[in-house]
Amino acid sequence: MSQTYDPRRTAVLLVDPYNDFLSDGGKIWPRLKPVAQEVGLLEHLRSVIASARETGVQVMFVPHRRWEQGDYETWDHPNPTQRAIMERHSFARGTWGGEFHPDFRPRPGEVVVQEHWAQSGFANTDLDFQLKQHGITHVVLVGLLANTCIESTGRYAMELGYHVTLVRDATAAFVPEMMHAAHELNGPTYAHAITTTGELTAAFKGAHA
Repeated sequence: MSQTYDPRRTAVLLVDPYNDFLSDGGKIWPRLKPVAQEVGLLEHLRSVIASARETGVQVMFVPHRRWEQGDYETWDHPNPTQRAIMERHSFARGTWGGEFHPDFRPRPGEVVVQEHWAQSGFANTDLDFQLKQHGITHVVLVGLLANTCIESTGRYAMELGYHVTLVRDATAAFVPEMMHAAHELNGPTYAHAITTTGELTAAFKGAHA
């Protein structure tokens, strides 16, 4: 990987690191677990976040809307994911499932963006504003899910003029076909770099040296 990252201009966007997604006992973890374990998701997320913090790369948290009673019920056209959230109460506010995984919690000074209602971390949030205020030009997307929130946030970032990096093994999806679509079919149409955790952390350390 030849891509370089200026720590002053780079942010890792950690998308939806909830217990319901990432922890044993989480509502969605059983569906995600086979692919997550195959790619080493948790280990690689820990590595990316640790490397970013060590090298001065900004870490920003990009959380999904935490479900509350009444969400979506009066909407004209909630999307399929939102209808599923209405049924299973994913990421419910005030519950363990709606808390961030214990290994992926913000440190003082790290930005937690306003919660996104659908799939893009930019739509109806302050993400673009926060990135601009912190002088960020390059965004690295990690977290969940590869073919929904990661892809939608990455596409939106590209449209807004950011340099976009996807990390193959620091994300997951429900089935391998979704991962293939995210990184082999769709990713190359908008991402400037598609890499691995090892390559990314080496680039971070190289820029920091």
